[in-house]
Amino acid sequence: QQQLAASGGGLVQPGGSLRLSCAASGFTLDYSGMGWFRQAPDGEREGVACISLGGGTSSFADSVKGRFTIIKDNAKNSMYLQMNSLKSEDTGVYYCATFRGPCSSHWFLRPEYWGQGTQVTVSS
Repeated sequence: QQQLAASGGGLVQPGGSLRLSCAASGFTLDYSGMGWFRQAPDGEREGVACISLGGGTSSFADSVKGRFTIIKDNAKNSMYLQMNSLKSEDTGVYYCATFRGPCSSHWFLRPEYWGQGTQVTVSS
């Protein structure tokens, strides 16, 4: 059974950091681009960051550029999102997913497999 398991969410103060993990089981991530989405309590789901299947290309939403880093470790069949300088507007449920095609514009329109969400709350 193909599964993606996201973890690492929690409560953090503004300016703090969190590292989210996404582990795949039942299939290999070697042939998949990967991405992170998030959904605020009163908002739509948005694409936050993507990374190509080999890990050489990444792309970020303007709202997180310079603060978030995405890493793909095919040897561990996992992906990570390092989130620094967190802001209250980063609060939401974060989901990992595979997607079709390149990590480029509108990658977030091509999701395939989804993991369950992990809650990130940025609050003092």
